[in-house]
Amino acid sequence: MNNPRSQPAGMSAKTATHVEYGVIGIGVLALFCIFQPFSLTLFGAGCVLVIFAGLINNLLPLCEPGVPVAALIKGGFVIAVIFVVVLAIALASAYLYGILFVGK
Repeated sequence: MNNPRSQPAGMSAKTATHVEYGVIGIGVLALFCIFQPFSLTLFGAGCVLVIFAGLINNLLPLCEPGVPVAALIKGGFVIAVIFVVVLAIALASAYLYGILFVGK
C-alpha cells in the first residue's frame, strides 16, 4: 500500500555535509577577502560576501540528512524575499529622511 519509493528521500548525509561546508566556506572566503592587505576590489567583494554569507547561514538548520532539497530552496527563497523587503524599507526610509531634513 505505502510505497517508500514514492516519497522523496531528501538529501543524503554526504550532500547535506557538502552544502553545510559550502555555506561555511563562503563565510571564510568573505573574511579572507576583507582582511587581505592587497586589493580594495577584494575588500569590496568581501563586504558583499559577508552580507550573502550572513543571509545564507540561515539555511544551516536545513542542512540535515533527509531534508528535501526543495525545502532548502524554499528556505533560500524566503530569506531572499525578506532581504528584498527589508532593503526596500531601508531605501524608502533613507529617501524620506532626505526629504524631511534636506527639503528636496
